Amino acid sequence: MNPDEIAVGLDIGTTKIAAMIGKTNQYGKLEIIGMGKARSLGVHRGVVTNITQTIESIKQAVEEAENQSGQSISSVVVGIAGQHIRSLQHADYIVRPNADDVIENKDIDELIENVHNLVMMPGEEIIHVLPQEFKVDGQSEIREPRGMYGSRLEANFHIVVGQISSIKNIFRCVRSSNLEVADITLEPLASAEAVLSQEEKEAGVVLVDIGGGTTDIAIFKDGIIRHTAVIPFGGNVITEDIKEGCTIIEKQAELLKIKFGSAWPGENKDNEIVSIPGLRGREPKEISMKMLSKIIHARVVEIIEQVYLEIKNYGYDENKKKLIAGIVLTGGGSQLKHIKQLVEFVTGMDTRIGYPNEHLASQSDKEFSTPSYATAVGLVMKGLQKIQHQKSQEAAPEGQAEEENTEDATATAQQAKDAAEEPTEVENQEQKQENETNTPAKEAKAKRSGFLENWAEKFRKFLNEDL
Repeated sequence: MNPDEIAVGLDIGTTKIAAMIGKTNQYGKLEIIGMGKARSLGVHRGVVTNITQTIESIKQAVEEAENQSGQSISSVVVGIAGQHIRSLQHADYIVRPNADDVIENKDIDELIENVHNLVMMPGEEIIHVLPQEFKVDGQSEIREPRGMYGSRLEANFHIVVGQISSIKNIFRCVRSSNLEVADITLEPLASAEAVLSQEEKEAGVVLVDIGGGTTDIAIFKDGIIRHTAVIPFGGNVITEDIKEGCTIIEKQAELLKIKFGSAWPGENKDNEIVSIPGLRGREPKEISMKMLSKIIHARVVEIIEQVYLEIKNYGYDENKKKLIAGIVLTGGGSQLKHIKQLVEFVTGMDTRIGYPNEHLASQSDKEFSTPSYATAVGLVMKGLQKIQHQKSQEAAPEGQAEEENTEDATATAQQAKDAAEEPTEVENQEQKQENETNTPAKEAKAKRSGFLENWAEKFRKFLNEDL
């Protein structure tokens, strides 16, 4: 099998670290050829708190995936989340010097560059700049401005921001595991890729990914990402509440939650009892199922109310912001019994559980189609999309302009690869600026290349600084 035809998604979660290898089959479906997972011991609420343990878990998951697939993994698409993630809306514009020239990639690149130059809070860095809608000379609701004439180009952007230290820690863990970062994606965007249909994104939908340490939210409307948020608690706080409320150990609390837990206390009768083995010869402990459900219910309602608050912050009450497709729950926490009914009761919105099986080949293991692996599946899909994009550029029709664009994109991709492979140890910032000033040809190439490749190059260079 050609290594250039496979993609690897690395989901660094609070509960588990999963490495998934996939390829596109002849019918265009995703075929999972290997998957490895390891217990995540060095991550708390999506943030790396122990570099050594996280590296060991990554290596364990990758090795298992390699053994299962027979493939050697060299690069991965990494998901990023955590309580340090926040998002904001921003509008920006440029005035083009010649309105008689059509709008090209370089104009959009310049507009994107303006947004990347925004001053964030100390210690923060922009992760994603996602264009939503464009305006050309006051004409609004334009999704694709390329090829149009105009002097003033405006756009509304959805900006995702994270802490520099947290991003670099994740990057260091991957690099120390002898892997290179092919791409970095916000985890709720990856999960959305796996479980949402284009029709839902057009109609308006809320993706709620309930993980172990965080609950990630992504709101789509008219096919465009409109709002993202990360709530700093998930399934682990439910387990913690059961542990404290029933005075049992964490392992028993997690098993209770998975096997007998319910988010709706009314489903349990007062005389329903579950027996827990005692520790070291002690008497077994009997726990009321109704009490267990009440503990779970209280914490789940708190999570749902936080989600509902983010939906209100988006402004879904406005006619143009109606979310017709309701809520889609995914992640490990979405498998809790009766959580769908509780979400519908609290929010009044239609709800379904999101499974990533729509994009998976029929012969794929059923385990991969569970909500727990939605993020990993989405990361693999993102990686395959990037490979397909690179192939389409290489296969562009012959001609001077097309050849030039292809060479520029390839050069930018190679620069990004070199930046990821070679660690920057002692690099003088002034010398870097001088080098950039002395290479106008490279600058011109970067402007002509697509803004995604341009952003990837700069972001990888930034992450490699001080490593």
